[in-house]
Amino acid sequence: MKVGIDSYCYHRFFGEVYDDQEKPSKSMTLEDFIKRAYELKADGVSLESCFIPGYDDSYLSEIKGMLDEYNLDRVYAWGHPDGLEGGKNKKAYEEMIEHIEHAKTIGARVMRVVGSSLMFRFEPHTPQIEKLSEMFSEAVKVAEKYGIKLADENHIDFNPDEMLQIINNVNSPNFGINFDTGNFMRVLADPIEGMEKLAKYTFATHVKDLKPQKGQPVSSWHFFACTPVGDGLVDNQKLAQLLKDAGYEGFLAVEIDYLHPDYNNDEDAAVAKSVEALKNIANNLR
Repeated sequence: MKVGIDSYCYHRFFGEVYDDQEKPSKSMTLEDFIKRAYELKADGVSLESCFIPGYDDSYLSEIKGMLDEYNLDRVYAWGHPDGLEGGKNKKAYEEMIEHIEHAKTIGARVMRVVGSSLMFRFEPHTPQIEKLSEMFSEAVKVAEKYGIKLADENHIDFNPDEMLQIINNVNSPNFGINFDTGNFMRVLADPIEGMEKLAKYTFATHVKDLKPQKGQPVSSWHFFACTPVGDGLVDNQKLAQLLKDAGYEGFLAVEIDYLHPDYNNDEDAAVAKSVEALKNIANNLR
């Protein structure tokens, strides 16, 4: 099984710094990230569209050429931070449709999409699921024309059964899930139980490992903060085995959104350690 990196690991270096984070002393370009993934011997990258500086065909074709040169598998990741806002944002839907063509231009076969987010977690879920099912049912028709699979991420919003309900409602071989291990923990759902239900619908991953952060209330998404893979509470070996058993064709993409204070704001070291841990996990699959 392949191992990859999501560019959101470096969000501080792309200019997105949370209120309780320090601004880094240096910045990063998309090209810098791709080169770093290659240096770390990753097999693939998930590219957050919010960190792509332009969407004209000539630039995206250059990015495709760079990815091809480094022989990197790729996922095009649309939707940060709140995606379709639980089905309420028609403009975001139109933007998502436009980005399907961008995904094709960089040579991606999978596009991560976001239906909702933690901002809408405590709003009624049934209306969100119904509206998102309608939106994704239309969007996947466009994706099919481009040969793209849409992978809806559990974005600290829905539990595994709710994600499965959306997938069943859309009922298309080109629609599944971008399975985020840590985000299921953050809604107090067991990632293993979730993977048992969703492995065969998984087109992409965000492999997070998490542990509690002292001083944060349980209600805060920062309570479960990211660690390098292997240092936290998530049994990613079991998750990877379930994916392999289901015939998963994508890569294990490490994602770090909020690094635990124990790691001194050193996302790059945490990513490097995670890539190595994921390679060990891949090598130990039965």
